[in-house]
Amino acid sequence: MDLTKHAFFEGKIVPLSEAKISIATHGFLYGTAVFGGMRGYWNEEKKKLFVFRPYDHFHRLLNSGKMMAMSIPYDEEALTQLTVDLLRVDNWQQDVYLRPNIYKSDMGIGVRLHDLKDEFSMFVIGFDKYVKNDTNAHVTISSWRRIDDNVIPARGKVSGAYANSALIKTDANRAGFDEAIVLDNHGHVSEGSAMNIFMVRDGVLVTPPITDNILEGITRRSIIEIARNELGMEVVERSIDRTEVFIAEELFMTGTAAQVVAVTKVDHRPIGTGSMGNITAKLRSLFDDIVRAKNLKFSSWNVEV
Repeated sequence: MDLTKHAFFEGKIVPLSEAKISIATHGFLYGTAVFGGMRGYWNEEKKKLFVFRPYDHFHRLLNSGKMMAMSIPYDEEALTQLTVDLLRVDNWQQDVYLRPNIYKSDMGIGVRLHDLKDEFSMFVIGFDKYVKNDTNAHVTISSWRRIDDNVIPARGKVSGAYANSALIKTDANRAGFDEAIVLDNHGHVSEGSAMNIFMVRDGVLVTPPITDNILEGITRRSIIEIARNELGMEVVERSIDRTEVFIAEELFMTGTAAQVVAVTKVDHRPIGTGSMGNITAKLRSLFDDIVRAKNLKFSSWNVEV
């Protein structure tokens, strides 16, 4: 991956080599940090880079910060402008992934959230696929359970909580799977290691509700709107039982990094025909056009750099 030459750090854009924290930093020691994930897409025909839904991503980031008793002197509009400024500095002309962070920046020992300084940082990397096998993924039901809202807020992107995702992903990959489906503490399907889940049953698109310990995904929200408005589909948000995924006609996962990943097998059981379904294929194609600013209906989702 190509790494950014510059980063936003402690109030200004600096060379990446200068964007450093101490090993005694609270956010490093205790995972007291929140982050976002955004993508910028290069449109070769227009020779322009477009950031996908930055306002929504920053709104979620700031909400994650609220849950962790964090406050920074930027709102969504200011953070979006910082993003454009940072991308222009290095003149990116390829697909990129942006990682904004809010973290407790004081140094020292002591578990708490209060009376600590909060800082904002952001860097950029060149980015292509998150899941290599994204048209034919084979996943497993993880033995790990999803963190509960009363443990660590799953709807926020809290850095320390991603130890849960790391355990899920590593065990799945080492067992030979591309990804994993994670259940909540009630045994319902929650999400993937770091992706939301959709299934098609009887022609209806079904996804777990935001109350089943899922991340409130921006891509998830986008796909719901695209399915309803472009494909005329009924979309239902409800709890999903484990065995329902085995008998679904189609199954796919969504996320900023992952985009739309077609799942064709779960624990060696084929989903539908065992290949990517028509609805998943249509949504993948529509989503790719939208994020690259090729669909004028959704132009409000794209910020030109």
